[in-house]
Amino acid sequence: MYASSKANLCSVLLIDIFYIFFLFVSQEDSQRYYSWRSFGPGDKHTQDLWVDLDSVHQGPVRVHAILSNTHRQASRVALTFDFLFYGHQVRQITIATGGFIFTGEITHRMLTATQYIAPLMANFDPSFSKNSTVRYLDNGDIFVVQWDKVRLKDRETEGAFTFQTVLCHNGTIFFSYKDVPLPVEKINSTEHPVKVGLSDAFMALLSSPQSPDAKRQTIYEYHRVEIDTTKIVNSSAFEFTPLPTCLQHNSCEQCIQSNLTSGCGWCNTLQRCSTGIDRYRQEWLDYSCTEEAKGTCDDYTHRGPESSVNPFNSSPSVMTPSPAAQPANPVTEGKEAFLSNPVTHKVRIFQLLLISLHPSTIPTPLFLFLFIIIIVTKKFTVIQSNLELD
Repeated sequence: MYASSKANLCSVLLIDIFYIFFLFVSQEDSQRYYSWRSFGPGDKHTQDLWVDLDSVHQGPVRVHAILSNTHRQASRVALTFDFLFYGHQVRQITIATGGFIFTGEITHRMLTATQYIAPLMANFDPSFSKNSTVRYLDNGDIFVVQWDKVRLKDRETEGAFTFQTVLCHNGTIFFSYKDVPLPVEKINSTEHPVKVGLSDAFMALLSSPQSPDAKRQTIYEYHRVEIDTTKIVNSSAFEFTPLPTCLQHNSCEQCIQSNLTSGCGWCNTLQRCSTGIDRYRQEWLDYSCTEEAKGTCDDYTHRGPESSVNPFNSSPSVMTPSPAAQPANPVTEGKEAFLSNPVTHKVRIFQLLLISLHPSTIPTPLFLFLFIIIIVTKKFTVIQSNLELD
């Protein structure tokens, strides 16, 4: 399990893993979100992909003091640009000592499970040596994280690893390896997962297979990219190129007719193009976009997004009666209204009778008073009726 650094505990929402259900039904290496290729030691492109953090012209390089002196720790870092990850704009990431970056918005204890960028996820312990550091660079175009001379926990004598990942403004990702003293296949995964690649997931309230009526917060891993770890050697590199996704389309026509993507549906309520399987899954369900996406663009030609139903605004409208249904003379308050409305005055008299029967009242004077009121109002009503007939 990973813990966030003390500097970030106030700004990061921690969710107990015991209240989250993980569901792993991934599409592995389906080439739907990324295409990737590898470069060996003899490839000139390998050298070009390595970002020399010791070079002055690269920009300000920061050594993360906490991560460089601890084990199984993670720290939140804000990017200076929007990084495109699985079609989503990511502005904050979490760097972990274990050789990976967590890209999720909600931090929980199982950061290694999904939503990661992992050049080499393993049980690294930077606190073992003062020479072991976790450094990063953000120059506005690229964000680089380098795990420099880090060693595996309880296997420190087997050598130091130096590798980095580069996040580009356009969404391209690079993994570069300078020193890999041990084959990845020989790294023990008992104490810490060993992974290399990309993964994303969404969080939503989903029904449990055991009890369909009960819903619980679920982290659903919908895609994973795993690479051939045998190609990870000294002076090797990988390049991941993002492919077009439904989320990039801003109109119904682009969403439905584009040849760059497939399986897209347009939700007019959210003004969003999606397959329904992305980080916005909960909104897709809340606004019934699955049904709405079955329509065509012609269905929305003459109506905007405001014509769609918002499931959270289900309060009934206030019905205003038409002029024909309204009384000709407005009802006025006071004595005139009390006398001119026979229903009202009968109700009031009945209320007075109830009051008069209460033990705390004196019945005789009040009954006499009510008797007089009834006689007067009755005569008034008869006279008013006769006038209307005349």
